[in-house]
Amino acid sequence: MKIIVWNVNGVRAALKKGLVDFLQKEKPNVVCFQETKAFAHQAPPELRMLQYPTLCRHAGQRAGYAGTAILSNISSIGQCNVFEHSVKFHEDGRMTQLEFDDFFLLNIYFPNGWTRADGTEMLSYKLAFYDELASYLKTLDKPYILVGDFNICHTEIDIARPDANKKSIWFLPEERKRIGDFMEEAEVVDIFRHFQPDAIDEYTRRSYRAGARQRNVWRRIDYAMVHKSLISRVKSFRHRQDIMGSDHCPIELILE
Repeated sequence: MKIIVWNVNGVRAALKKGLVDFLQKEKPNVVCFQETKAFAHQAPPELRMLQYPTLCRHAGQRAGYAGTAILSNISSIGQCNVFEHSVKFHEDGRMTQLEFDDFFLLNIYFPNGWTRADGTEMLSYKLAFYDELASYLKTLDKPYILVGDFNICHTEIDIARPDANKKSIWFLPEERKRIGDFMEEAEVVDIFRHFQPDAIDEYTRRSYRAGARQRNVWRRIDYAMVHKSLISRVKSFRHRQDIMGSDHCPIELILE
């Protein structure tokens, strides 16, 4: 099973930058998008060219904001879960889930924690999102894979300038502690760090501003985490830094 995970920063914008060509070339079995930024009636017809029979999508309630989707050519055994029971998961379309024979796949766009334009403090909301997700995972009756934009740099080698960003959202001490605690609670393994614990300059998100990509001033905030019982099934993992089209690069996971 080949899984591509990508915060596309607007699926309609990504289509204009070669999204269909990329997926037709790579032929992933499962595609997980974050920040689709499109309601159902805005879904581009070009996506139908990809011929994925299973679509699990949720756009949330705010136009041009957030949204997640899973496309799969492998049959799922459970219905698409868009978490209508949860305000935190559902209101912005932040999480979609499919159930396969021996695991759940959760595609997640975590809150970024920035203070909103109206002055609303959102860091506590972000940390509470992690709390609610940890509680939900305890209810599942089989292992799980978590993929998406986690909006936190876990360690100092996950950000280009750690000293300059110690008081910045995405790298605050309480955020880094929360993701570490979350991984222990959920019994998940960060696949990239499992295989490359000391790798540097391996980032997934960069600003469009000030030539950040050319200078490799990035952050690693996009992850694939698997329940520890599934780690032996991971055949390969890589950051597709060669792929343009968004301020994030895709990540690629292959399972046996």
